[in-house]
Amino acid sequence: MLPADPLLGTEQQKIVARLWKRRQTETGWVFLVGLPSYRDLEDGSVEAAEYRGWVRAPQHVRPVDGVDYDQVVTERSERSPQSVVREVLGERRPSGWVLQKLRDGRGPTRSVLHAPDCEEAPAGAPLLDVDRALDAAEHPGTRLCTLRGAAQELTPLLRGFDHITDSAPDDS
Repeated sequence: MLPADPLLGTEQQKIVARLWKRRQTETGWVFLVGLPSYRDLEDGSVEAAEYRGWVRAPQHVRPVDGVDYDQVVTERSERSPQSVVREVLGERRPSGWVLQKLRDGRGPTRSVLHAPDCEEAPAGAPLLDVDRALDAAEHPGTRLCTLRGAAQELTPLLRGFDHITDSAPDDS
C-alpha cells in the first residue's frame, strides 16, 4: 500500500508487487518486494524496470488471493539467547534497589531496602546501585525486603555464599 499524500491530493494506492524474499526478525516479518517501475535509457527511450525494497508485513503488504508463496525464500530468525532467557525467566525487573525510610518518632531511623518494582517501595525514591545498596544494607537499622528479591540478591553479597546450604542431608 502506498500512503495517501494530502499535499499532492493522492489517495492511498494498492500496487501489485513481486515477493522475492521474506525474513523473520525479532520485531516481526519484513518482505523484499519488487515494484514495477520504468527507467530512462541513454538513447532517450524508456524500458520496464523493477525497484526492490524491504517492507513490513502486515502493515504495508498483504498476500494476493490465489497465489502460492511456498517457493518464496523464507529466512526464519533463530531465537537470540536474550529472547530464550526472556521466555524462560520472564521480563527482567528494573535494576537497582530503593531505600524506604521509616520514622517511628523517637530512636534511630529504621529503613527497608526494596527492589524497585516492589509494591511496598516508595514511589519516586532514587535508585541505588549495588554499592550504595550494600552500604545501606550494612546499617543495623535496615532490613531487606523479601517480596521482590532484595534480600535474596543482597544477602549473599553481604554475608558471602558459604552461608547458603543445601537442604539435603550430608551422607558423609
